[in-house]
Amino acid sequence: MADLCASLALLTAVVLLSEASRRAAAKLLAHRAAYAVEVISTFQLCACTQELKLLGELGRTEPRIMLTLTYLISVVHALTFSGAICNPSGALESVYRRSLSGSGALRRIACQFLAAAVARSAAPYLWALGLYDLHARHRSLRFQCQSPIDGTLPTAAAVELGCAFAVQSALTCFKETDVKYRVHIVAAVITTLVYAGGRFTGAVFNPALAFSTQFACEGHTFMEYSIVYWLGPILGMTFSVLLSDKVIPLLSGRTFQKDMEFPLAATKKLQ
Repeated sequence: MADLCASLALLTAVVLLSEASRRAAAKLLAHRAAYAVEVISTFQLCACTQELKLLGELGRTEPRIMLTLTYLISVVHALTFSGAICNPSGALESVYRRSLSGSGALRRIACQFLAAAVARSAAPYLWALGLYDLHARHRSLRFQCQSPIDGTLPTAAAVELGCAFAVQSALTCFKETDVKYRVHIVAAVITTLVYAGGRFTGAVFNPALAFSTQFACEGHTFMEYSIVYWLGPILGMTFSVLLSDKVIPLLSGRTFQKDMEFPLAATKKLQ
């Protein structure tokens, strides 16, 4: 319980400091604030996930508590990100929908990976302070972590693909829903996916977040992690977008055409 309370205090501090930084950036940087907000928000996402991962693995917190925390922090992230994308897959989708230029997307992705790298590098220094028992125990293990991939690479990549597909589909289906309801729906989807796919890959489905939390772990090569945590989520997002924008409208158009053919044929016979 002490570890849980200390982690909650640290998560709260990260969110509050990030929010203060976002507001300061919005006032001081004007038109450049979007990139600063992208860095700050992605750092918040990665730093909080690092702490939750540590709490789950070393703190041996009960799964139901970890899932509750996953849901709550997902809601907090959604409410505080202030327009930041925090996901390279999302930046690529914005290019497809022409809400972001190619160069703008590349700058966003660069900001995301910069923040991910900073969060990954900063975590060991924070843990080295030994602020509470959980950090002290992790320090004694010399900050080592093992690969969360359990199974073959194709299976792991398929899990990440499926998770990204589900999240993107949820975002598409509920994009017109009031934000106060949408954030809870998406958070519930994310929590369900973490429960279902966490034991196979950790259920990250975000290339920048995976770079921060998974790539430093022993057990697989950089290329293997790239296939699972970069290629899988990008393909999942792509399949979801193509399904919603191309396949479903095409099938719906054919169904409508068939529905119209029958009454037209019947009318001709009567004539």
